Amino acid sequence: MTPRRLVATTTVPRSLATTWDFFSRPENLEKLTPPEVKFEFLTPVAGVEMYEGIVIQYRITPFPGFTTDWVTEITHIEHHRHFIDDQRVGPFALWHHQHHFRAIDKQTTEMRDILHYQAPLGILGTIADRLFVHRQVEGIFTEREKAIERLFPS
Repeated sequence: MTPRRLVATTTVPRSLATTWDFFSRPENLEKLTPPEVKFEFLTPVAGVEMYEGIVIQYRITPFPGFTTDWVTEITHIEHHRHFIDDQRVGPFALWHHQHHFRAIDKQTTEMRDILHYQAPLGILGTIADRLFVHRQVEGIFTEREKAIERLFPS
């Protein structure tokens, strides 16, 4: 299977500094994840600001009946511009997630995600991706946008 590419753009009605401060704190990831994913940190992250090389472990239930541990590393950061997380251990054969931030004006930030992922298990993963994985991944971004609207009302 060729890796999939997903791009999602969200407008956050907050300054670049405020937006960056929220998204650069791993503890806020749980606030953006749909509740049915049952996101649980296994690494203490309260009060931790992200840095290059930080490894974060958590447990998720991406779909009913399947719970897995997931380990990601923040591999690149350019303050107020972007950061990248890569899966080290987890449910995907590939997970490379770029988070880009750009000030539209003093009180509005564009956040653009570029995700490259690949399901595991060769042809079985390709079939699973076509049947439900891709829809699940897209759904996480859709739900995250709703969470941003809730957390950052206009």
